[in-house]
Amino acid sequence: MELRHLRYFIAVAEERHFTRAAERLGIGQPPLSLQIQQLEHEVGGALFHRLSRGVELTEAGAAFYEEARAILEATARAKARVERVTRGDQGQIRVGFTGSASFNMFVPFSLRRFKEHYPAVNLSLEESTTPRLNESISQGRLDVGFVRPPFPDSDVLAVAPLFEEEMLIALPMAHPLAGNDVLTVAALAAENFILYPRPVGPGLHDRIITACQRAGFSPRIGQEAPQLSSTVNLVAAGLGISIVPASMNHVHADSVRYLPIAGEPVRAPLGLVYRKNERSAAIRNFVAAVRRAPRPDGTVPVPPAPAVASAVDRA
Repeated sequence: MELRHLRYFIAVAEERHFTRAAERLGIGQPPLSLQIQQLEHEVGGALFHRLSRGVELTEAGAAFYEEARAILEATARAKARVERVTRGDQGQIRVGFTGSASFNMFVPFSLRRFKEHYPAVNLSLEESTTPRLNESISQGRLDVGFVRPPFPDSDVLAVAPLFEEEMLIALPMAHPLAGNDVLTVAALAAENFILYPRPVGPGLHDRIITACQRAGFSPRIGQEAPQLSSTVNLVAAGLGISIVPASMNHVHADSVRYLPIAGEPVRAPLGLVYRKNERSAAIRNFVAAVRRAPRPDGTVPVPPAPAVASAVDRA
């Protein structure tokens, strides 16, 4: 039994006439009659009473009609679902992000923008460190991740650089330097730094260390905090100062002063990591949508590397 047999049967059942059903189907009446006879033979019973001016369903035919319609409707739903998944209009994407990335409004903005265009794609979110996110994406536990550098050098993973975010000096409001409008990094030489641990966030940690070394000193690290929000909490408590991405400037804004850095800026890049040979259309759509999303104010766009661009474009 083929689906066309069900369509033929339904047409005859609804038209109650072989000739009209044949015209509706665009086939000849004799072939249609033959197909119905073959169907009746296959199901083991008569489906129609043949009348002088048409046909009517037998009791078995009425029961078969309900099942045939249900089968065709289920088939249509399955076909439509396959088409949606093939286009990437339906599916699931597991998104990871670092704690520092979550404070930048670009991340929730790009997620919301993607959902507006692909409402049937389910997004699940997980916060972790950059090294763990890269590992999880490589091993298939996550699909994409908003991460800080160092970006992976991998045969499995690719990265789409998104932008560089300015970093600010975070001081307790009562700190003697908090009255300034801007500060150089060199002005912090005598301060106790509160830093993101390197194993957790090597990119941000190294950017700060490098900025201090370029200013002529090695920072005195008084505390390490496992999360950027914890870093700002410790600054608010007066335990030291830090250099943080500008998107953190709304955390403890009443007890922490955020100052721009004078001279050579210190920036925190943000990128999107994904698998190079990704087959999921939904994930490929997500990568493309994030790369096209407008960048937030105060950031410097970073053009994608040619290898990354070609990997996404091929998708």
